[in-house]
Amino acid sequence: MHGMISKPPGAATNIATSRVVLLLLVVMTGIAPISLYILVPALPVLARTFGRDISIAQMTVSLYMVGIAMSQIIMGPLSDKFGRRPVLLSGLALMVAASIACIFAETLPQLIAARFFQALGGASGMVVSRAIIRDIYPRERVASMISLVIAALMIGQMVSPLTGGLIETAFGWRAIFYAVTIGALAVAVGIAIALPETRRSRAAGSGGFRGDVGTLIKSRAFIGYVMCQVLASQIIFTFAGGGPYIVVTQMGRTSAEYGAWFATTGFAYLVGNLLCVRFAPRHSLERLIWFGLALQLCGSLLNLLWSFTGWNEAPAWLFGTQMIVMVGNAFVMANSAAGAISIRPEAAGTASGAMGFLQQGIGALTSQFGAYLGGHSATTLPLTSAVLAISLLCACMMIFVVPRRELVVSEALIEQAEEEETGMM
Repeated sequence: MHGMISKPPGAATNIATSRVVLLLLVVMTGIAPISLYILVPALPVLARTFGRDISIAQMTVSLYMVGIAMSQIIMGPLSDKFGRRPVLLSGLALMVAASIACIFAETLPQLIAARFFQALGGASGMVVSRAIIRDIYPRERVASMISLVIAALMIGQMVSPLTGGLIETAFGWRAIFYAVTIGALAVAVGIAIALPETRRSRAAGSGGFRGDVGTLIKSRAFIGYVMCQVLASQIIFTFAGGGPYIVVTQMGRTSAEYGAWFATTGFAYLVGNLLCVRFAPRHSLERLIWFGLALQLCGSLLNLLWSFTGWNEAPAWLFGTQMIVMVGNAFVMANSAAGAISIRPEAAGTASGAMGFLQQGIGALTSQFGAYLGGHSATTLPLTSAVLAISLLCACMMIFVVPRRELVVSEALIEQAEEEETGMM
């Protein structure tokens, strides 16, 4: 039904249990976002060095995010057609070349352009890693493996701004790109040596890219899972966009204090992913999504209530309650992503790319929306209302779009297909 996996007998089990492959999944997922955050502490230095306004220097971050979004929609389908390894290695080669261009950039526009291509190549690891997880793990383990990779990635993202600040202070801003270049080369070498091709062979008459897209967009389950995952991610973007204005402007706290409070939401998201790793093998992804949605809604309702009472004008109330939302958010995002890329396993790259593109593209808008809500109001009520509204929309995707009857049949068919594949290998 889904085609055989392009691996020799026994390879699927060996790959799935390999710690080296798991490590590669983590680093290929993390190389682009870590490269994004590692430069943030150096933005004021870039503005002074090139004699430009800080808003122009900020484009090294904003256009980098555009590059990540574009990469998702390009690299995913290419990995379905040409294989995971060629796309990963080509993307990392582009990232290395762009990182070298960053080192030798003489003007800020040159640096901004090089950063865009750095993201375009590096983000191939983000989209292809999800496809590889679907290639080598059965459906019931996909969510837990995605959560495990994200949990490890979160640790790297937490320390990357500190690392970038230390490198810039000790060696200058160009040294950051030397570090990124070395990191991208190391990941590429690891993939070339230790990661075999995992893409499923395509059945005759499958229709290629057009067939994949046609099948996916006609699937209510795929649309529901993708929109559930994308909307869940918008909670993060919205809150992150409005949070600095609320804490610094409304509450009169320092930016450093905001950074410390915001780190608590990252920690809660990490905890949620670790819990998902523990519980995913024993529960269906639908049940875990509903559990996450319940936490999201409860946390959002509480924060809205605190807005009416005025309690969350103190950071401890605002961020303490948002931590509940973020634990649930981790369950929703990991399991809905697993559901989306399991609809058509041989098109996992295309599904992953579409999901990542929507997540990043809409995220750029919702972060601006969150900033507007936080910067143009005197209370937390507009921001907490927006978070609750997004949580409700996220739940509506599971209630009204994902067909539960068809889902049971789909699970049975997928399990049957995987048993047939095991028998063929």
